[in-house]
Amino acid sequence: MPKGSIELVNSRKEEILNAAIKLYQTKSFKDITLNDIAELTTFKRTSIYNYFETKEEIFLTLNKRQYEVWVNDLENIIQNNNVLSKDEIAQNIAYSLEKRKDLLRLMMNHFDMEENSRLEILTEFKIAFGNSMKTLNRLLEKFCPQMQENDRTNFIYSLFPFIYGIYPYTTVSDKQKEAMDKADVGFIYHSIYEITYNSVKMLLK
Repeated sequence: MPKGSIELVNSRKEEILNAAIKLYQTKSFKDITLNDIAELTTFKRTSIYNYFETKEEIFLTLNKRQYEVWVNDLENIIQNNNVLSKDEIAQNIAYSLEKRKDLLRLMMNHFDMEENSRLEILTEFKIAFGNSMKTLNRLLEKFCPQMQENDRTNFIYSLFPFIYGIYPYTTVSDKQKEAMDKADVGFIYHSIYEITYNSVKMLLK
């Protein structure tokens, strides 16, 4: 870690993260390079290594933040409601994910991010990830008191693999649509909200 005040270190990290997320709006994860990120900062590429050793560490840190914001959304659901029906639970969870498109997109690169990050950065990410699972469990405890612990665990471990696949099912390019038409697969568009709502409703039955 470079010498300097905590404020300076945090400021430099923020600059790097802001540059990365800006690039992510127009480029894919695999196409973004450290050089691209450095070009949007006030310092050279070599300085980035003082804060992050790989591109994957930068994006894993961004993903950690996305989980933290999602946890805050889930906490608000818990705190701002006394009673929710199963339908309302599905609505609220679906809406919370509809707002987190970057989270859903970043999930598609989890493996590469985790494999190419230092243990301490991976651990920080896993804390945020774990908190999202714990918060969902508390949500179910409050609004579905009839659910046994095993049922809540099954719900969570069914929901998370599903979440990882939301983005590619709700964001399809013209080329993909054309290929599906030629393969006679067809394509029926579902929004993030719709596909999440329907799946959560089925898991809650």
